[in-house]
Amino acid sequence: MSARQGMARLLGSVEMARAFTLTALLAVFGSFAIERLTSTATLATIVLALCVIGTAILIVRREELSLLRLAPSSLLAFLALALVSVIWTTDRGDTVFAWLALLGYAVLAITIGHIRDTLQTVRAIGDTLRVLLALSLGLEIVSGILLDLPIAFLGIDGALASGGPIQGIFGTRNMLGFITVIALITFVIEWRTQSVTAPVAVPSIALAGFLALLSASPTVLVLAVGVGAATAALTIVRHTAPARRVVVQWVLASLTTVTLAVALVLRHPIIAWLGAGSDFSMRADLWNRILDFVALKPLQGWGWFGPWRRGEYPFNYLNYLLDQQHATALNAYFDVLLQLGAVGLVLFLLLGGVALVRSWLVASSRRSVVYAWTPLILVTLAVDSMFESFTLSDVGWFMLVLCALRAGQSRSWRENIDAAQTGAIPTLRPQD
Repeated sequence: MSARQGMARLLGSVEMARAFTLTALLAVFGSFAIERLTSTATLATIVLALCVIGTAILIVRREELSLLRLAPSSLLAFLALALVSVIWTTDRGDTVFAWLALLGYAVLAITIGHIRDTLQTVRAIGDTLRVLLALSLGLEIVSGILLDLPIAFLGIDGALASGGPIQGIFGTRNMLGFITVIALITFVIEWRTQSVTAPVAVPSIALAGFLALLSASPTVLVLAVGVGAATAALTIVRHTAPARRVVVQWVLASLTTVTLAVALVLRHPIIAWLGAGSDFSMRADLWNRILDFVALKPLQGWGWFGPWRRGEYPFNYLNYLLDQQHATALNAYFDVLLQLGAVGLVLFLLLGGVALVRSWLVASSRRSVVYAWTPLILVTLAVDSMFESFTLSDVGWFMLVLCALRAGQSRSWRENIDAAQTGAIPTLRPQD
């Protein structure tokens, strides 16, 4: 066997697929800690090296793949627009680097989506988050109880003894809250699919719930309500007879629309009840200012930057007007609208919306509970995007691309084209 054949065999092996997945997930979910412990250049080098390895794996496995189903078309369109925005951006260098970051995390998600199935992906994310959440709690104990000193370079304030808020290794309490919700969904799905035993699942769920509570993140409660409602609705649909399932879907969609409308009308009492009046007022001021700038470039936006670059226009002027130091719009939808205009927002909504509908329909009709993981994660991303811009970079973007790819693999117009080429009829079997 030649060296080339040996390398190809290694890259195409199951062991390499598992090792790559775990390494990539540790890099993605631990990106903040890696950047703080080393540097931005080191993190970029790690992501680049993983992208090269991932691309090599896909090339070796090319006979297992379909070019039409390699990535969702809405994802490709969004990436294309972000790249084209270099023409009108205020800083071409920053836009290129920000686009490369988008592409890098997307390549990692696409690779994992093609070399691991849904259950394997859930298990890998579960293993990764168990380690990182345990590490976060350990560092918070060291900082807040044993030493009673902050760990400044990781952003850990050492407030555990006083009941929080804590950040763990994720930088902010809101990011920790976001991660814990993803972890809770993943751990419960692992347990329900019997992928892990109760002695592993129960402490994992307890750990994620404990950290979610100590994060004191105002978005955690909103995410919990949103995911809980989605879980209840999906459970109802899954236990409905197939003949009546379409009617139930429409009824639930109508109830969701009415609930959102009522929540919008009663937003001020709800905000007061949550004790987030000052926080929402600050966000509302920011969003109103953003709309002023959107009006100047409504279609194409100001160019893609992802997280705001300090000193870059219009972000520096927005912060000057508000006397703040915002690094994002604190809302993914407003951020996309500001940076890529109405066209970008439509593509972003298509990317997430189509993926949510596809994955919801798959989870509704297939027996295994593992298919519920994708729509529940997408609901988490959609709700969190109303309060943070996590979905546009790092972990959030990676999860969005992964879920969109997973949804497209199970229910896509590309299946009809593949079927026409192979003579097979694509089906969605309820017993799967």
